[in-house]
Amino acid sequence: MLDDKEIMSLALRLARKGEGKVSLNPMVGAVVMKNGNIVGSGYHQKFGEPHAEINALNQAGKKAKGGILYLNLEPHSFYGKTPPCTDSIIKAGIKEVFCSMLDPNPRVNGKGIKKLMDEGIKVNLGLLADEAKRLNEVYLKYITTGMPFVILKVAQSLDGKIATLTGDSKWITSEDARDYVHRLRDKVDAVLVGSKTILKDNPGLTIHEKRGRNPKRIILTANGFIPPNSRILCDNKDGKTIVVTSKITPFLKGCGAKIWEIEKTKSDQINLRKFLKKAGQQGIASILVEGGQETFTSFLKERLVDKFYYFLSPKITGEGLDTFGDLKIERIKDSLELKDLTLKKFYKDYLLIGYPDWRN
Repeated sequence: MLDDKEIMSLALRLARKGEGKVSLNPMVGAVVMKNGNIVGSGYHQKFGEPHAEINALNQAGKKAKGGILYLNLEPHSFYGKTPPCTDSIIKAGIKEVFCSMLDPNPRVNGKGIKKLMDEGIKVNLGLLADEAKRLNEVYLKYITTGMPFVILKVAQSLDGKIATLTGDSKWITSEDARDYVHRLRDKVDAVLVGSKTILKDNPGLTIHEKRGRNPKRIILTANGFIPPNSRILCDNKDGKTIVVTSKITPFLKGCGAKIWEIEKTKSDQINLRKFLKKAGQQGIASILVEGGQETFTSFLKERLVDKFYYFLSPKITGEGLDTFGDLKIERIKDSLELKDLTLKKFYKDYLLIGYPDWRN
């Protein structure tokens, strides 16, 4: 017989299936138990469609009455794109609920739990809470700050270079590592690069998988320059290219991309905090920053990175373009350190995933 943690782990695995498909909503999984058996399960499959609780209760049918419901996030109790899930839980006759965490959305934040308890349903809060928070890290950042979760993706040589002295960077990592990046793009709302990356690499910033979802493509260019023949503009049939600039040139006005005008800082760069605020207002909950050095450095200087995907290739290039520029760090003890690290091995390369510790 499964114990409570094992059942909640199943709910978390189900929730993960919605990754990249439910933004701006959280990923939620649900399991209905009755007499020690799973009688229903489900997850939130797509933004605007039925939530996990509804899918699980529908599968359970009449067997849900007197059962126990396991959820990784508090059910909502208001009318939005879907009716309140709390009403369906009460109507189904669920007697007990295990919930990993409250939903910090101001429209929920304890109201769903209270409604269930007011109806006599026993609620157990906090089971696998840390795992639940990590799962919905993007949603939690967005709903509490109004700004997107920023992921910095680096692919570098063993000696810390993202390109050779001539600017050549194709390809530092192996094909399977690059395929992983395409799958990562499928899970975020937007991919971002600086204009120098467009000039040097001319990337498309799309995904290979036919069934995947191309994210929005964002270019940062303080001076408004982008090569007219760049792929990111020429392949903009889906209208997902966004140019962020402080100088709207005649070319940009007619380039076919959406233009966001954001003021510059004193250092003559795009004001990243104002940009991220604008992105959040436009419904972008996650951004994958893919280059280059100047862009990486700017995000780090402003402490705006939430997560790192660090690809390390077993190549040595000697002199070349460093991954990061000057971060104004003079002492080792002031270095940025990553925490909660995980390591993934590819055919030739390694991927280090971690979170910046901004306490210094």
